[in-house]
Amino acid sequence: MIDDPLRGHWGPVIALALFTLVSLGLGVVANHVASRESGFLRKYFLGNRSMGAVAVALTAAVMSGGSFIGFPSLVYSFGWVVGLWIASYMIAPLTILGILGKRIGQLSRKTGAITLPDLFRERYSSPTLGLVTSLLVMFFLSVFLIAQFKGGALIMKIVLPPQTLGWFASDATRSSHDVGYIVGLALFATTVVAYTAYGGFLAAIWTDVFQSLIMAAGVLILLPLALARSGGLAQATYAGMDQAGAGFAFGPGAGRDFHPVGLAFSFFVMWAITGMGQPSTMVRLMAFRDSRTLRYSIIYQTLYNALIYIPLILIFIAARSILPGLTNPDEVMPRLVVELANPYVAGLILAAPYGAVMSTVSGFLLIVASGLVRDLYQRFLRPNASEREIERASYAATVLVGLVVAFLALNPPNYLQVIIVFASAGMASAFLVPGLMGAFWRRATAAGALAAMIAGTGVTLGLYAVGYFGPRALGLAWLLGPNPEIGPRSAFRPYYLLDLDPCVWGLGISLIAGVLVSLWTRPPDPRRVSALFDLEPAVAPTS
Repeated sequence: MIDDPLRGHWGPVIALALFTLVSLGLGVVANHVASRESGFLRKYFLGNRSMGAVAVALTAAVMSGGSFIGFPSLVYSFGWVVGLWIASYMIAPLTILGILGKRIGQLSRKTGAITLPDLFRERYSSPTLGLVTSLLVMFFLSVFLIAQFKGGALIMKIVLPPQTLGWFASDATRSSHDVGYIVGLALFATTVVAYTAYGGFLAAIWTDVFQSLIMAAGVLILLPLALARSGGLAQATYAGMDQAGAGFAFGPGAGRDFHPVGLAFSFFVMWAITGMGQPSTMVRLMAFRDSRTLRYSIIYQTLYNALIYIPLILIFIAARSILPGLTNPDEVMPRLVVELANPYVAGLILAAPYGAVMSTVSGFLLIVASGLVRDLYQRFLRPNASEREIERASYAATVLVGLVVAFLALNPPNYLQVIIVFASAGMASAFLVPGLMGAFWRRATAAGALAAMIAGTGVTLGLYAVGYFGPRALGLAWLLGPNPEIGPRSAFRPYYLLDLDPCVWGLGISLIAGVLVSLWTRPPDPRRVSALFDLEPAVAPTS
């Protein structure tokens, strides 16, 4: 049985179609503007390092399906405590842009790096490190993209009028498959892959800025509608307590598993600290115009984050009383919009989560495609490939990655945010310590960076394996403690050792491994270090 859209009206479809056409148009214009510049790879994957302050702020904000689909579903399910889950994101601009921003920009220009594997390879003079980085980036970002494709498909499923589904499937197919989800996934994937593949980095940036403005407008429209319908925050909170228990209104440790004190600390670390280790963030930091741009970006992004996330908490506290008992909480955002708004206004508001998903997908598709083309195809298979061949390979890689992820998104986990947290924790555990050491520590070595990357990734994946299969199944009964879990969990979630998220353990072990191995191995070439760290190197590098 298919959950038909709440209203069989074409208004939301028309509004989303116009939004999509504008995004496609920006992709065409971006391709035309970029075609005037020389150097395809730098143009296609970095936009010729020309990002201004507003573009950096709105694209580094990393609004995604997690922000508008996954995060609202957690607020709807667990209540006010989820505000702590995202609170540290308010200072993320200071950490992400303020700590690494200038140094990553400098290193990428000095080394000529276009991708994160490029940057690590040149900083540490290690092809092995570059290859491992490329493989891990492609793995984790592909997992992250599955969540985004699910978010886009859910929105399309909600707004498509029921009669349109008959165009795509027979009665037998509709009875055994969620045709609304499949059709929504196909429409979303086709659109976002098309404008990203055609326009490249500039298309992703321009559409990100446009979509970010739509996101802000959508949230500000939805906030008074939700508060008015729910009767206010107090009444909405009492309704949530009636449905979900007293913990809906209280903070960490209030008799439920979602957010004990250890996880409150863990997620402060995750959003305020680990955001620096995301490949998408580092690529943006390679593309800003100058230091002045970076300083203004910190201010703009801080204001934008507050404008988005604080209202989202209030909106989806209210949603619990408006839409009680949803079986799939990931659908709460689009269903709330369709419930509250005029169909045409609903289309405009739904452009916010839809745009968030599209903007994330476009940027991440390019990063994965750049790994395939720049770090594998060109470096190992066709080192003498012409620029025209690389151009064709880049378009093909972008389309191929989009198709593969769309296929994997046919059967995603229930909670979209679970996938996002896993991928974010994995990327931070792999890349943050090597990035920090490479940017600020002259003594850091390639072996140390590789050890940090492997150790952090291994710890994170290991704790997720223990959480999914169960400690006893993996021969780790000593982890069970006084309340043993007999078998594996049915849901995809990690083992919270000492009530801390794997990102905390992954980062800690990564740092220890990186520092110890760097001190134990031979120091890097001083000429190379001087070229990357000194304003006027004493001796030019030989390689």
